[in-house]
Amino acid sequence: MTKNALIVLSVIEHNKPVTVVAREFNVSRAWVYELLRRHRLLGPAAFEPESKAHHSDPNALDDETHENIATLRHTLTTEGLDAGAASIQFHLRKRFGDAPSLSSIWRSLRKQGLVEYTPKKKPKLYLQRFEAARPNETWQSDFTHVRLANNADILVLNFLDDHSRLLLSCTAHHRITSPTVVEAFSRAAETHGFPQSSLTDNGLVFTSRFQRGRNAYEILLARLGIEQKNSRPNHPQTQGKIERFHQTLKKWLAARPKAHTLAELQALLDQFRIVYNNERPHRALEGRTPQDAYTSRPKATPSLDTDFEVFRPLTSKVDPSGSVTIRHAGRMRHIGVGRPHRGKPVWMIMSSKLVIVTDKRTGEILSENKVEPARSYWKALPKEDHTLDP
Repeated sequence: MTKNALIVLSVIEHNKPVTVVAREFNVSRAWVYELLRRHRLLGPAAFEPESKAHHSDPNALDDETHENIATLRHTLTTEGLDAGAASIQFHLRKRFGDAPSLSSIWRSLRKQGLVEYTPKKKPKLYLQRFEAARPNETWQSDFTHVRLANNADILVLNFLDDHSRLLLSCTAHHRITSPTVVEAFSRAAETHGFPQSSLTDNGLVFTSRFQRGRNAYEILLARLGIEQKNSRPNHPQTQGKIERFHQTLKKWLAARPKAHTLAELQALLDQFRIVYNNERPHRALEGRTPQDAYTSRPKATPSLDTDFEVFRPLTSKVDPSGSVTIRHAGRMRHIGVGRPHRGKPVWMIMSSKLVIVTDKRTGEILSENKVEPARSYWKALPKEDHTLDP
């Protein structure tokens, strides 16, 4: 029995004066009269312990915030973007300068019937997560399939920075070969610099290590001093980041009308790359965009011959004699490519020791020439030397 119940019992059943009871229990006479009043109104229930919780939640979201959350959920879902609490919080902060906590946003979504509660899954402890420490430390690459409106199968080749998840290149092709990979890689390097390493699966467009010899992509990486990493067969988890990225890409594309041509698909991919890199928060980056993460730290560089520069004269072609001309150390130099390549537009990758001449349209390596400052004509190395390490 509570103290308040004993006070009332002493007055009602034991007929003790209010003054005596107040002195006995060390309370005021006013409090005794208040307890008697409550007993008359509610009976024994008056002395049940009451909850000390607030009658209203001071942190509860107002109707306008609930509406903003619901609107963003609908907008992001319609656009094929992630519409979870983290993404909604990012966009609320961007739009209004402040946002509720993640738990409050989830409660709002559940209250409005926009999501269903699902318990968190236990992590797979046998999986080991890894992440490059710096931008350009590792580039992951792979391709996926996308269908046009006429059901034609198109291949989309992607390069993704392992540290920042920045989408470096996203190109559509009817067919992908090793020269195609070389061209996309080189164009990405023109903008972002060369990476320290490359991580791919064992597709023949990336490596022919299980075949005889090396393909154009492997030769280019070796010449540039870029470490080549390949996942072990039947283990896609090694490239988990780009495999997961393909889901994001396809979800975004599915929210839009299908492209009718390769050019239309490429335009969509270019638009997606801007949204993905600059506007979409990434959960693995603590809500930052890939572009923010990519520019927040110094870039890694190849471990060997890091002084490469990319030359890409847009109007350069192999001349009728089978060579191209560049200026080096104040003198014009003629680089032998070969008469069979006359008229081909080319771009060049050059270090202090070597020049690699590549077909601008296909990415195929046409010749490799040793830099000889004392000579004006640099002849192409024998083809058999192209598979040697630098």
